[in-house]
Amino acid sequence: MLSDISLGKYYKADSILHRTDPRIKTLLYVVYLVVIFLIKSPAALCALAGVIAVQAVMAKVSLPVIWKTVKPVLPLAIFIFILNILTIKQGNLLFGWKFISITDYGISRAVLMGIRLIFLILSTSLMLTLTTTPLKIADALESIFSPLKIFKVPVHEMAMMMSIALRFIPTLIEETDKIMKAQVSRGADYDTGTFFNRVKGYLTVLIPLFVSSFRRAEELAVAMDARCYRGGEGRTKLNPLRITGFDILVGLFLTVCAAGLVVMDLTLR
Repeated sequence: MLSDISLGKYYKADSILHRTDPRIKTLLYVVYLVVIFLIKSPAALCALAGVIAVQAVMAKVSLPVIWKTVKPVLPLAIFIFILNILTIKQGNLLFGWKFISITDYGISRAVLMGIRLIFLILSTSLMLTLTTTPLKIADALESIFSPLKIFKVPVHEMAMMMSIALRFIPTLIEETDKIMKAQVSRGADYDTGTFFNRVKGYLTVLIPLFVSSFRRAEELAVAMDARCYRGGEGRTKLNPLRITGFDILVGLFLTVCAAGLVVMDLTLR
């Protein structure tokens, strides 16, 4: 069911990554985002999988939670895999029929793009969503981009919007699950019929979901206004962020791992 999806949810635990400063984790996420799209060799990709496994151990995230995080992305990964196979024409032709041509380079590229997508989701989850609360992510983004306030950029408001968006991903998933159960109890069928009939049937989910989302947004706006929220100017924090030696050690360790992956990939090309 949709309620079993872990994507975007905070996983409560007492781990190394949970205790690491969110600003360090945000910067590390950017570093690994670059590394994921930079490396190409199979050995470097296998090493990257090992580093992500180390991150999972550091976050004390169990395999079922990791599977629930990756599972919703698998259809998209399969779609990207098929799309790359059918559209890339470079390389030696392995199969050809009418307008369809499959090459060895297309297959290797499709596998690479699918693996990159899965690694991207795992890195995002382990570095941010699973190990960091939305409030801390907002505080980290506000702190990192605080120099932009000189140019009158509303950094606090942008970070707050990001935090609210991450916070309501699990809520919207649960709301979708409830709406689907209610519609099934009224006779709706989402599993049989043609593809277009099933897509058309999901309109009975989307419309109530949009109505519920706007209602929640209005309730949140009223609640923030009732608590005299007027933006970030003049606001203080109960628990201000502080970088410790422990945070620096974790950051250096994972940065060295990322640099090692890039060096390995450049050596093996």
